[in-house]
Amino acid sequence: MEKELHEQYEYARKRLKQKKGLYFHFVLFVLGSAFMFVANHFLIFGIQSNWAIWVITFWAFLFVLNFIKVYITDRFMNKNWEREQIDKLVAKQQQKIEQLQNQIEDDSSKTQ
Repeated sequence: MEKELHEQYEYARKRLKQKKGLYFHFVLFVLGSAFMFVANHFLIFGIQSNWAIWVITFWAFLFVLNFIKVYITDRFMNKNWEREQIDKLVAKQQQKIEQLQNQIEDDSSKTQ
């Protein structure tokens, strides 16, 4: 029971850390985007193109990937999902081993 409680605590702590990182990433994205927009339009760096839009778009794409990881991928593919997948694979392996053992027994009984 204590092991399960510890695993639940660790999972909750990990999720909280992920969400906190995502929120920090969002705030940094908003502030950084505002700074780049201002720098691109009001400060002259010698570049006349609209470079801030490209940087902000790429950064937004990275933020969306981070969001998907935190709220979609990691939410459904957690420890319970891993355990279920491992149990399925172990069951398949055991079934194959039993089939091979039966096949060996059948072959050995036929040769005798």
